[in-house]
Amino acid sequence: MKYFVKKYFQISLVYRLLFAFVLGGILGILGFKFLSIEHLNTALSIARPFGVILTALLKMMVVPIIFFSLIVGASTLPLKKSGKLGASVMIWYFTTSMFATIFGIIMAFVLNPNLERNVSDVAGADVIEVANKMVENQSQDKISEFLSSMFVNPFQALSTNNFLAIVVFSVIFGLAARVLLDKEDTSDQLRSSLESTINLFSGISNVFFKMIEWIMEYFPIGVLALTFQCFAENGPKLMGTYIGIAGCVIFCVMAMVFFVYPLAILVVCRENPYKVMNRIKTPIITAFVTRSSAATLPVSMQTAENIGIEKNFYSFSLPLGATINMDGVCVHLPVFAILAANMYGMQLTFGQLIVLLISVVFASIGAGGVPGGSLLLLFMVLENMGLSTAQSAPIVALALGINPILDMFETACNVAGDNVCTYIVAKKNDMI
Repeated sequence: MKYFVKKYFQISLVYRLLFAFVLGGILGILGFKFLSIEHLNTALSIARPFGVILTALLKMMVVPIIFFSLIVGASTLPLKKSGKLGASVMIWYFTTSMFATIFGIIMAFVLNPNLERNVSDVAGADVIEVANKMVENQSQDKISEFLSSMFVNPFQALSTNNFLAIVVFSVIFGLAARVLLDKEDTSDQLRSSLESTINLFSGISNVFFKMIEWIMEYFPIGVLALTFQCFAENGPKLMGTYIGIAGCVIFCVMAMVFFVYPLAILVVCRENPYKVMNRIKTPIITAFVTRSSAATLPVSMQTAENIGIEKNFYSFSLPLGATINMDGVCVHLPVFAILAANMYGMQLTFGQLIVLLISVVFASIGAGGVPGGSLLLLFMVLENMGLSTAQSAPIVALALGINPILDMFETACNVAGDNVCTYIVAKKNDMI
């Protein structure tokens, strides 16, 4: 037994994850096809807790890692340099989001996702009812609501997992500490206290990374359970009516991960892009399974550490990306927007496409890095297109039905974008 355990841990974590994913998928499909509903529910009830544990463990680490890492990152970089690096990171994130949105719009027109059948037949009346309720509960003033959510009591933000507010507060706190440390008239006592505080936060951050190393060994078990659950519950959604919609989104996401990001690395860094992509595959696979950019953040940061990127940079760049950089969402939303236009016979003008582009890019910032976070943003995008509540609900119903599958791909794209951006900026600034 000890021999097999030893051999198991000698296998690369990535290969263990891939094996767990494939095995979970096969078991899920077999379970859906051959097990009775009663027996399938029993199997799911056994498997589900193992997946819940993995997701819970990762979420347990997310908030403190974002909080402490961003403070340390913002406070340890010299202001002039951090300003330059921060601008570079923001430009890269914004550029990739814009490109992903444009790419999604173009491919949506090329692949032309449409449904010949009645939307209620496809989505199901029960799902449409859920969607209608979700629409009714949406605030009308999206922009004000979004802006106000950025600036809240930090303790409230920490307790409610308001990632964007945590990022804003942590960056401001870290920058303020840096300003005080750099001021010539800062007293020695205050300077010493600030340095001690930053060192304490840095030490706490290192403790969390050690905890992540332990948690990662549990990944294959959690991945097996999550994958089994996903395929056992949603396997048929991959076939039939949904295949066109899913195919469009998945194609765009795969193109971003396997062509666009590698091309950016090749052009900017002048090195073999697929060697770089191979080095960041672990967080991409983790994101695919967990469906959460935020939950994958600890894995991304551990990978950056292994690559050799300076900690004071990746501790700033990656948490920021996990919160605001949602390239997968930027691909996903235009596909459903064009689908809506097709279904309701809307002829989108160039001006409407520009509005769609802007809406998607800025809406993606509010995705939150959590599973299914993009779904609620679809309301905002459809409303900006001029669709009524009654028209929006069936589209959201369709998204609800297929979202568990699409969310896996788009989250992998989000995390790939975060890691590629961090690598490129670090490489260009000699921080590797």
